Amino acid sequence: MSAIVDTTQNWKTELKKTVKKYHVITCWVAVVFNMLFFVTDYLNLYDYWEEFLTFRTSVSIVCLITVLFYKKLKIPIELVGVIPVLLISIQNAYMWSVMDAEHLQKHTMAYMALFIGSGMFVFYHVYFSILIVVANLIANIVFLHFNSPLTIDEILLNGGLLVASVAVFSILLIRMRYNLTKKEIVSRFALQQSKHEVEEKNKEIVDSINYAKRIQDALIPPTEVMKKILPNSFVIFKPKDIVSGDFYWASTTNTTVQSEKDKENLVLFSAADCTGHGVPGAFMSVIGLKLFNQSVKQSEVNSPAQALDFLNTEVFTTVNLHSDGENVIRDGMDVAFCAINYTSLKLYFAGANNPVYIVRKAAGGTALETDDSSLTYYDVDGENRVLIEIKGDKKPIGSYESEESFTDKEYQLQKDDMIYVFSDGYPDQFGGPKGKKLKYSVFKKLLVENSHSSVETQKDFLDKYFEDWRGKLEQLDDVCVIGVRI
Repeated sequence: MSAIVDTTQNWKTELKKTVKKYHVITCWVAVVFNMLFFVTDYLNLYDYWEEFLTFRTSVSIVCLITVLFYKKLKIPIELVGVIPVLLISIQNAYMWSVMDAEHLQKHTMAYMALFIGSGMFVFYHVYFSILIVVANLIANIVFLHFNSPLTIDEILLNGGLLVASVAVFSILLIRMRYNLTKKEIVSRFALQQSKHEVEEKNKEIVDSINYAKRIQDALIPPTEVMKKILPNSFVIFKPKDIVSGDFYWASTTNTTVQSEKDKENLVLFSAADCTGHGVPGAFMSVIGLKLFNQSVKQSEVNSPAQALDFLNTEVFTTVNLHSDGENVIRDGMDVAFCAINYTSLKLYFAGANNPVYIVRKAAGGTALETDDSSLTYYDVDGENRVLIEIKGDKKPIGSYESEESFTDKEYQLQKDDMIYVFSDGYPDQFGGPKGKKLKYSVFKKLLVENSHSSVETQKDFLDKYFEDWRGKLEQLDDVCVIGVRI
């Protein structure tokens, strides 16, 4: 309510300033030009120059006092414009009354100029215009009755009818200008108020999202934690918006199996891509992060596939179980989940749509292709390298209830292998000289060609390449890439 009152007061103040500006100009024009026109009076109607001079001088003095002292005299700003128009119109009525038909025709232009000029410069309510016209009509009747030898027909034909028409037109013109000016000022202040309100709302929204980012950042493992769990690793994490629908996670655990010799100490890490990005994706990422942390504490969860099964059930029952409608876009996530036994160098992997890449030197026949993997060989500076892609299951986490479990994939790692998990944000980014998608083939080549470098160098290179490729184009999606050296 206070905002509405403030806006009303603001536009009224602005309108008053506009009125003041034009009415002060009107008064000064009346002071100066009314006296200058005495020259034409003296040349054309010499017999009445003394009376005309008296009238013009009186009107100019009153207008001068008005413009100089209207504040001290507490004259309303609208009357500052009414006074000169009213006085000059009465002055003209007297001058008409002593003219013959020829001079009356010439003086008609001056009368019309007065009313048209007032219509262009003054701002006041329509009742002031009517007051001036009525006062002017009465003055003309009185002065013409006592002074003019002309008949009513002669007066009307020699300018009276035309001046009356212009007077009526000036009333409409002033009314229209006043209303249009008022509407323009009101609309401008309403727009400013709306803009201010939008800015305030945007600030509130951004502040809320920034606070949500703090919550999300508190759940995502910080750099020092990642380095403690995975000392020789890097993470590229680039939210499209303030908060992200992508997230990464890492932890350590001991498997809980009955046989002591079968227990394993595992290092776990994952990259996940939730449905959507921004705030909706961030909500899903918070759910996903909490469920990842819970999965470690579940005694029945002892492998990546079991962890994804747990996530799938929990996400579905939490988010999508009560969704109605045939065309509902169900929320879920794509995940690449890895567990490494650093003693045996075994990699256990399960994926929901997303794969894991392993890059190593191609020697000794150690890179074996299976039904769940594919090999791509590269020549990097004369050295053969291979990218092993272990595919995940072709289904997301949590979108639909499924009786089929996720599948564990096991792979024997070697020292100096590089393991990469990621979301689709990096390879799907548009950019380059032709504004095209980067694509997975280029992404794979970038990983292979830089896999021999330190993890810090790899991170810097991939980050810079992404930004150079994107250029001035908008980032298409959240980006998450994790690299781990064995």
